[in-house]
Amino acid sequence: MALADILVHMDGSSNCSARLDVAIALAGRFGARLTGLYVITHQYYQPRHGRAEKAAAAVRQLFEKMTAEAGIPAEWQCVDWSVIGVGMTEVICHHALYADLVIVGQAGGTGKDKEIPADLPERLVLGAGRPVLIVPYAGMFPTVGERVLVAWKAGRESTRAVNDALPLLKKAQRVNILAIDSSETYEDDGETLCSSISEHLERHGVRASGERMMAGSATVGDALLNRACEEGFDLLVMGAYAHTPQGKMALGAVARHILAQMTLPVLMSH
Repeated sequence: MALADILVHMDGSSNCSARLDVAIALAGRFGARLTGLYVITHQYYQPRHGRAEKAAAAVRQLFEKMTAEAGIPAEWQCVDWSVIGVGMTEVICHHALYADLVIVGQAGGTGKDKEIPADLPERLVLGAGRPVLIVPYAGMFPTVGERVLVAWKAGRESTRAVNDALPLLKKAQRVNILAIDSSETYEDDGETLCSSISEHLERHGVRASGERMMAGSATVGDALLNRACEEGFDLLVMGAYAHTPQGKMALGAVARHILAQMTLPVLMSH
């Protein structure tokens, strides 16, 4: 299992260059082909006078310059999607069918394209069928995936995320599994829960240490971000969606908090 094709969503936001840096570093690390995808959508009819095309051309120049300097195989795709009612999420999900990893920016920040949905990251996690790496809109990230923190809660969501993160975990220098407040949810204790997933990962060649931690007065999301900051992790792996008691699919409270307050790249999967 490896990353052979990586798809990075390109736009006119201020953090696009940092996101591309992350994508290029991962493509070089895995020997993967990198596709830069720029989407022009038409939510309603209006004369554009070439503004969208000019914006796309500027981003393409950045993409081709940075990938050429890095010496990685790369392809630029600008999709001018003229079908009314088909949004950016659907277009990216279609192209994600042919990628092993999708990289997208965190919602918010300055200079954000108004046509980009504010909830694009979580919609991609649900619809892409691929692991999605979300890069914060603030900061630079010279390494991603060398020191990995896994947010673990025994269940489908965490299991899916860990499985999809295996290529990254296998190349990581350090992998820590953290179960927060697990004693309130499970009869088993956190150390045993982490031990079971650690043993599973070891059979895949991943050495991981496990730990149970009580969040205390902090939220689980803040506890995860604090631990990541204190110990210098450069990637957080976690699940996102879960079934509500009514049987509906919803973004979990912890995932929602992380997506709003993230300070490091986060890999989510569904």
